[in-house]
Amino acid sequence: MTSASNILQAIGNTSLVQLRDVVPPGCAKVLVKLEWENPTGSMKDRAAQAMISRAEEDGRLKPGDTIVEYTGGSTGTSLALICAAKGYRLHIVTSDAFSREKLDHMSALGAELTLVPSDGGRTTKKLILDMIEAAKELSQRPHTYWTDQLNNSDSIAGYYSLAEEIWSQTDGEVDAFVHSVGTAASTRGVATVLKRHNSKVRIVVVEPAESAVLSGGQPGPHKIEGVGIGYTPPLWEPSLVDEIIPVKTNDAKDMARRLAREEGLFAGTSSGANVIAAIRVAERLGPNATVVTLMVDSGLRYLSTDVYGRT
Repeated sequence: MTSASNILQAIGNTSLVQLRDVVPPGCAKVLVKLEWENPTGSMKDRAAQAMISRAEEDGRLKPGDTIVEYTGGSTGTSLALICAAKGYRLHIVTSDAFSREKLDHMSALGAELTLVPSDGGRTTKKLILDMIEAAKELSQRPHTYWTDQLNNSDSIAGYYSLAEEIWSQTDGEVDAFVHSVGTAASTRGVATVLKRHNSKVRIVVVEPAESAVLSGGQPGPHKIEGVGIGYTPPLWEPSLVDEIIPVKTNDAKDMARRLAREEGLFAGTSSGANVIAAIRVAERLGPNATVVTLMVDSGLRYLSTDVYGRT
């Protein structure tokens, strides 16, 4: 029996599963990476681990420091896990726009929360900028390290291992990778490695149709948590991207529910958006191709929302 010496060694090496019932006949094979198998139930464990470990290595983060971040919840929960394991204090700036489960999870892991009010529980450009400004003010305190996820390129390296896992698990037979954009670090990290293996791998990104700024549209409010910040994220690298697909919030929610009922896959709204876009790509590529996307996080984070909560 092999055991991990600490919880951080449990990050990564998640399962890859083929979708069956939600994918129409004649499509490419659609595979989903179960990122909820990471310790906090989210792919963001990979980024948080990279941001903290690299800051420790070069001295930006020192023992006894407090870490500060603005987050919709997933990155904050992952940072809270790392901080609990390593003994750092954590101050999170977040909002009522994000699920109660995410806020409670961060608190349970020891994070101190500052809540910024939203516009009716929706993600907007103003909300993101207000959260960033609040985190910036907190970062001026002594012995504080601001991870600043939207500008922190350390997070990109956290997803190199994800790409290597995809390449290995598909035996190099991957024609397209599809994923929604928040900070853009995960798409950039995965795309960098997959295109290094095979420059023909198609990289397709997903954004909320209500705020399709990467497609040239105007920012707007939406309820796909963790993505669509209302402006082009600083880590965005368009040279790595072959296509952008907008997906409506309600369609993403509907697909998340279908995944649970028809596939037994219990995921969040951005995962629903990922699968909608992956199916569109799979329809074009045909039955001899393979499309990979991500189950970004667990549906357990959305039980109090209108995705799964009783109305």
